[in-house]
Amino acid sequence: MKMDEENHEMNMDHSQMDMEDQKMGRSDMMMHGGHMVHMGNLQQKFWISLVLTIPLLLMSSMMGMTHPLLEFQGSDWVVAILGTVIFFYGGKPFFSGAKGELTDKKPAMMTLITMGISVAYIYSIYSVIANNVFNVSPSVMDFFWELATLVDIMLLGHWIEMNAVMNAGSALNELAELLPSQAHRIDEKGQVTDVKLQDVTEGDRLLVRGGEKIPADGKVVDGESAVNEAMVTGESKLVQKKVDTKVFGGSVNGDGTIQIEVTGTGENSFLAQVTKMVESAQNEKSGRENLADKVASWLFYVALTIAVISFIAWWLTTDLATALPRAVTVLIIACPHALGLAIPLVVARSTSIGAKQGLLLRDRNAMEQVTSLKYALMDKTGTLTEGNFKVKEYGSLSAKKSDAEVLKTMASLEAGSSHPLAVGITKKARAEKIGYKSVNSSQIKGVGLKGEIDGTNYLIVSPGYVEEKGLSVDNERFDALASEGNSLSFLVENNKVVGFVAQGDQIKPAAKKLIDTLLSQGITPVMLTGDNKQAAKGVAEKLGITEFKAQLLPADKEKAVQSYQNDGKVMMIGDGVNDAPSLARADIGVAIGSGTDVAIESADLVLVKSDPHDIINFLELSRKTTSKMTQNLWWGAGYNIIALPLAAGVLAPVGFVLSPMVGAVLMSLSTVIVAINALTLKI
Repeated sequence: MKMDEENHEMNMDHSQMDMEDQKMGRSDMMMHGGHMVHMGNLQQKFWISLVLTIPLLLMSSMMGMTHPLLEFQGSDWVVAILGTVIFFYGGKPFFSGAKGELTDKKPAMMTLITMGISVAYIYSIYSVIANNVFNVSPSVMDFFWELATLVDIMLLGHWIEMNAVMNAGSALNELAELLPSQAHRIDEKGQVTDVKLQDVTEGDRLLVRGGEKIPADGKVVDGESAVNEAMVTGESKLVQKKVDTKVFGGSVNGDGTIQIEVTGTGENSFLAQVTKMVESAQNEKSGRENLADKVASWLFYVALTIAVISFIAWWLTTDLATALPRAVTVLIIACPHALGLAIPLVVARSTSIGAKQGLLLRDRNAMEQVTSLKYALMDKTGTLTEGNFKVKEYGSLSAKKSDAEVLKTMASLEAGSSHPLAVGITKKARAEKIGYKSVNSSQIKGVGLKGEIDGTNYLIVSPGYVEEKGLSVDNERFDALASEGNSLSFLVENNKVVGFVAQGDQIKPAAKKLIDTLLSQGITPVMLTGDNKQAAKGVAEKLGITEFKAQLLPADKEKAVQSYQNDGKVMMIGDGVNDAPSLARADIGVAIGSGTDVAIESADLVLVKSDPHDIINFLELSRKTTSKMTQNLWWGAGYNIIALPLAAGVLAPVGFVLSPMVGAVLMSLSTVIVAINALTLKI
């Protein structure tokens, strides 16, 4: 679907991937320090670097060995060339990430990796020149083995992680798709012409036929219709529109034909405001520091400090030739291989488990927020309820008709309509195995419909018509049904109400258990809905929710999220366009899989099966995943508490200095441990 130039700029003029990036996919981009870092093709970089590493390892002194497995005249220069290619080609993504972190003055994982491989490369090049050009004695040890394996493992780790949480879409793109590409413009002579959306301006008069998307914000100037605004505002019921009432671009017109005067296009439109809110929320949340980056940041400063102290101490007590290798060893050991796999392996395992449970994880950082979660904010329609109308109650109000006859008559009259309420009635008749046949019926503007069956004229009307005409019904009974959020339709015969149908949204079976579980875990459930207060209150009372806010627009929901965030971590659960800004803003955004693409692309987690019970599984999986991450970070970086001081030479006075060979063995051991520990994750 093509967008007009103005709206395209409105929705797409952001720091997004170029066309090449989009072809590569989300796995080629990663967020660090609030910056979207271009990773190139991680898979390609990994495999090319790995292939180059194999001959490099054969010609290098691995783990401090005296002689390499393969050695010939000039082999040191071949190793240097291979190491240079691996460093600049394979290390490029980490350089980009480190640049972003240092720009923000927040050195973390990318800076730590860059420091390790840069020190290893520079010192190794120095060693090749010293050994082969100046023939120094004793020879200077190189770190090409450590350099190559560090780059390979770090690329592998990020590839695993990015693939695990890959997302190929954009909430901003999906918002743009809500609008049609063309509009029916009415000129001064009353002629209708199809024009591109980019040519529509404020003040234009547009024709919107039944079933079409409304192209722009406006007000109705002619005609009446019921409009489905659920995708935009969250209102579950069809909203009746007549002259002078507002309509939103992106909502869907019902059966009637209306004419609107455009009041908002481009940046002034409702969807444009939603777009801005989504972008703002995503940008602010993207800077959230995760557990691994916190550890890496701490390790960066500690390693740098110890390396400087070690260098100065050894230089003052011995010489430069001794001090430099000590400092280099400290900086290289500070970036252990296991740290690059500690989190990605857990994320990959967790994502696999989640997928089997119907959980699509899009941002692993969300899991780390669960342990301090205080509020669970949730939409009503489509989240706690099914999001579609079903007949909840029907019956006869006349001694001459049975309940089944009322339903049969109404189904026959509604059989030719695609209106959601009509569909609900015919579905109920089929479910009850009540035979009906389609009859000729016609719409009554602003009232309902009329038709004839076996010589008798019938009307299907709204409560407003019944009240206006002063027809007799049990007001107390029907007020109670309406207060539960039901839509009422009455069957009228000879100016008497002879039957009714009450249709409403159904609460999902697992919704009550979700609320009970949240309360038992000390998490406060809060319902935020664009629906009316009566419907919201009815659902809240049935589920045991004490806090709820109704008749909210997207901006209202986002403000509510921000308000609750002042008091603690917030999870937001929703499914509509009106939920997108709040999903992006919340510490944890959970989208219902059956919801709109915009909501899904704005969320951190998607419930594929649209089952509220899966949120309970997510909470359990998150807590266990965070626990495994913490354990792996201790195994991956914790040994530095001992290894760094030893590498610096703190026990040199008693004759013990940690050699690069022993450091490499420790690195390999910690890598095996984190891999095994990640595989033990389960729920």
